[in-house]
Amino acid sequence: MSKRDELIAKYAEDLKSKCGMNADMDLLTKVTIGCGPAIYNDDASTVSGTDQSELDTVKNNFLIKKLGLSDSAALDAGIDAVITTYGKSNRNKYRAVVYYMLTKHFGKESVYG
Repeated sequence: MSKRDELIAKYAEDLKSKCGMNADMDLLTKVTIGCGPAIYNDDASTVSGTDQSELDTVKNNFLIKKLGLSDSAALDAGIDAVITTYGKSNRNKYRAVVYYMLTKHFGKESVYG
């Protein structure tokens, strides 16, 4: 099993155990690949739910640039909903899991079609 496959399995387990979701493995794989080399870097592979500049980066680079959404209060509300679902007290919020949940939240699976 490759390192990426191991990480995808870990992300799927996080979705199930911490978020109560069964992962669409095809979509999770595509989202993980879309994260690029960031998934292999300890700092870049996670999202800080309390760092506003980090959340702004998620909004601008992922929601607006990648998913093609327009900047609005709904984006901040979506990020907040995902962070809450993942667990605000959970220290390790994996970027691929957050991006997967945001993709599902905004119904933008077609971006990875």
